[in-house]
Amino acid sequence: MTRKEQYAQLIPQIVGLIKGETNLVGILANVSAALHEAFPERFFWTGFYLHEEGKTLSLGPFQGSVACYSIPFGKGVCGKAWEQGRTLIVPDVEEFPGHIACSSLSRSEIVVPMYDSSHTFCGVLDIDSIRLDDFNDDDKDGLERVIALLMEETSNLFQQK
Repeated sequence: MTRKEQYAQLIPQIVGLIKGETNLVGILANVSAALHEAFPERFFWTGFYLHEEGKTLSLGPFQGSVACYSIPFGKGVCGKAWEQGRTLIVPDVEEFPGHIACSSLSRSEIVVPMYDSSHTFCGVLDIDSIRLDDFNDDDKDGLERVIALLMEETSNLFQQK
């Protein structure tokens, strides 16, 4: 099955997990679990860093090994995706200036920023792989679609925080 086909199969499952739910932490936990389980041979770490206040991202629900608790604005791949307001694909994290190494096993990474319905930054989806150059435009498109659906359903929950 191609990556596009895998994402096409996964999207309805994620919609089913989040539709009508109001527990934001539970929603994020289940989305990270669904993504992680959909690509077990590829996704080493799958989770969210959330914008709580100020210029820091805080660790949210995730699947995988232990992680960094906080990431400053503009630092690491997550902080850079926030700063630039766009999805970042990093083929080799050791070549990324200022990479924050939460695990030495991480080799490549993709980070998708999340914005609510009023375009307020809410956090990022962060996925790491133990393989070099493991993410491509199919991942970018699929994960951006997942985040778009997630934010359609949860914007009001983020705004209530």
